[in-house]
This record gives sequence, structure tokens and C-alpha cells, in this order.
Amino acid sequence: MAEIQITTTQNVTIAFTAAEVGERILAYFIDLVIKIAYVGVILFLIGSFSSSGGIELEENFNVDPWSVMAIIIILGAPVFFYTIISESLLLGQTVGKKLVKIQVVKIDGYRATFLDFFIRWVMRFVDINIFSGVVALVSIGSSKNHQRLGGMASGTAVITLKNKVNISHTILQEVADNYKPTYLSVIKLSDNDMRIIKENFLRAKKANDFKTILLLKEKIIGVIEEEPLPDVTAENFIKCILKDYNHFTKNM
Repeated sequence: MAEIQITTTQNVTIAFTAAEVGERILAYFIDLVIKIAYVGVILFLIGSFSSSGGIELEENFNVDPWSVMAIIIILGAPVFFYTIISESLLLGQTVGKKLVKIQVVKIDGYRATFLDFFIRWVMRFVDINIFSGVVALVSIGSSKNHQRLGGMASGTAVITLKNKVNISHTILQEVADNYKPTYLSVIKLSDNDMRIIKENFLRAKKANDFKTILLLKEKIIGVIEEEPLPDVTAENFIKCILKDYNHFTKNM
């Protein structure tokens, strides 16, 4: 397995494992099945509509070719924009990537933006759609960070979430070996940040100082630029941040 070295904004180097070609191909075909299923449902609904008097309705309203084209574009948009929308909303993952447990990340330590996903999406037409993905396979196999052309252009790479990730300096917090981190952008925090967070969190929790806990939560969000998952309390969010950070620091 190839290793991708990412240096965070705190000059801490993290070693990620690049996603294997087989994992990426599997994720691609899962997404393809989802797209095909969507198209199948749409065609079924159109067929049902036509067989139940839709043709007569079309004649009554005198639907012109431009209207038909507009309908086709609207119905086809979810398939066409599937990848860029999914990766933007799921933080670098499509449904296929999520099931296979791989993710798109920035190799400079920052969080991937919509522009990064847009560049990757545009380059798909060269990487994947031309020559049936041969360009992507050659690029992934020959590049240092296993990137296709879209990854090189956007400064992103695809990593596997199944591996253990390590960084220097440990913030002591008990974490199981099979623990799965929730907030990958926790790496934007420094060791000193985590010490301050942990000390103040424990002190505030002991004193039932909920105001300080909420303030810590907002400070963390401001740095990692990632909102807590729905229905997660401020206390549980901070606990998760501590565990996630330790997941990246243990065994060093």
C-alpha cells in the first residue's frame, strides 16, 4: 500500500494510506449502479405516465421540443452532477466511497473545498470518460500519491479510512484499537490546542460550567471548520474531538 504524507497547518506530518485501485473501481461501480437505478426509475415512471393517458395530455398542451429537452435536462441533472454534489455534501465521499470507506482529502493539510471537488469532477471527462478510464488507471499507477489527473489539478488524493493514522506527540485519552474517527479535520488542531481544550473541558465539566463548554465547542468549530453531527451535544462533541485526535496520535 502506498503512503501519502500530509503536512498540516501546524507542520505536523500525517501518514495516510492511499486507496487501492480496486477500492476506487468498486466505489465507482457502486455509484454507477445508483445512477442506473435512478434512470431506470425515471424511465419506468415516464412509461407509466404515457400508458395512462400521458400522450393525450401532451397533445392537448402541445408540448414543443424545447420543453421536452428542458424536462430531460432537469431529470438528468441528478445523474450528471451526482459526483460533485455527493463529494461536496459528504466531505469528499460519494455513496460508493462511503460504503468502500475511502475519501478525498487535500494533500496540503487543508480541508477540500467545492472548487477542489469541481476541478476533480471536470477532469473526470478526461480521466474516466475518455478511453474507458485508461487515463485514470495510468495516472494513478504512475503518480507518487496515486492521483488521477483530477487529483493532481486540485491537489487532492483518495485515502482509505480503514488504516491507522499516526502523528507525533500524544494527548492521553483512552481509545480502542478499532476506533473510527468522526472528524478528520481535527488534525488542524495543534497539540497545545488539545491540551488547553482537555484541561478546560475537564474543569468546566467538574464545575458544571456549561457556558465554557459551549465556548470550547465554538472555538473548535472555528478551527476545524466542521460542524458537529446532528443531535450531538457540546459535551459529546468535545469528547469525540479528544478521541479523534488521540486516534491520530497514539502509537507514536
